[in-house]
Amino acid sequence: MSTAPNQIRLRLPRTGFTLEVDLALPARGITVLFGASGSGKTTVLRCVAGLEQAAQAHINIHGQVWQDDGQGITLPAWRRPVGYVFQEASLLAHLDVRGNLAYAQKRAAKASSRHQALLALETAIDLLGLAPLLARQTADLSGGERQRVAIARALATQPELLLLDEPLAALDPARRQDVLPWLERLRDELHIPMLYVTHSVDEVVRLADTLVVLAQGRVQASGPAAQVLAQVDVPLGLGDEASSLLHARVAQVDAAWHLARLEFAGGSLWLTDAGLAVGTAVRLRVLARDVSLATQEPAHTSIQNVLPCTVLAIADDSHPAQALVQLGCGPDRLLARVTRRSVHTLGLAVGQPVWAQVKALALAN
Repeated sequence: MSTAPNQIRLRLPRTGFTLEVDLALPARGITVLFGASGSGKTTVLRCVAGLEQAAQAHINIHGQVWQDDGQGITLPAWRRPVGYVFQEASLLAHLDVRGNLAYAQKRAAKASSRHQALLALETAIDLLGLAPLLARQTADLSGGERQRVAIARALATQPELLLLDEPLAALDPARRQDVLPWLERLRDELHIPMLYVTHSVDEVVRLADTLVVLAQGRVQASGPAAQVLAQVDVPLGLGDEASSLLHARVAQVDAAWHLARLEFAGGSLWLTDAGLAVGTAVRLRVLARDVSLATQEPAHTSIQNVLPCTVLAIADDSHPAQALVQLGCGPDRLLARVTRRSVHTLGLAVGQPVWAQVKALALAN
């Protein structure tokens, strides 16, 4: 399988705007397309799958050209090796879980050996924990279980690209939390690249390796998720959910105080011990509203997490009384939401050294 970036270049006039994207995406991991409803996210997926034809397109996945107007190449949808997962699972009601998966396996067997098709199916069942459900009727499944079966069914076709169109949108919050760990496992263990559509910041923080922010059919930002999340000039950075993503590792467990120290490139932070072993890789979500700033190193404070940083940018927030401050903490980036009055009182300016006080943080996986 090629490790070269996958290329997706599309132009398609829509009512109210023109979808125009030019993306070079990693050959593995989850690329999240984020944006408000109507920003063009699902249209990108449909064009990649061949379900909708762009006016101009170049789609190259794993070194295979699926569409190129200049070369006169347009593979029909049935010839594109994609797995597509929709908001609704749409399982075959007259078949049990095993039957639904076997139906998908037949499609895969046409393009590969029976052994390969069986291996793909077994892998999907294992990754999504479906063995206890195989004999169940689809009507007896919860919403989260139905989506896990739908994802396994897509994987059983041995796709070279997995497309997920808001797969958790139809689930209530509890069922959503049931499915997210399985999606994380797919991200970490599969070599299949995934394009994942959502307008949930929580799903972005939990799942995204690469993040593409769309608005009115245009790319507002694109790159590693932690980098894009910490920008102050994209729609994702505004509102109560503005947050930063840190990739960390459990460095120490303090059993006496039930805390764990998590190290990342820019320092370390203490978090309530979640029972993770030393050495475990984790994602940390830091909400901008939970970061305060000081121009001198704080002393005699109850806040356990204090990091030396540098102000990189100051931008308007969603309310005129507030500002978003982008901080560089070593190579990592944090966002802090402070009042405009605080910016003035502290004399905050780009390039200034400050201390970031992280009042709360949470594991994102």
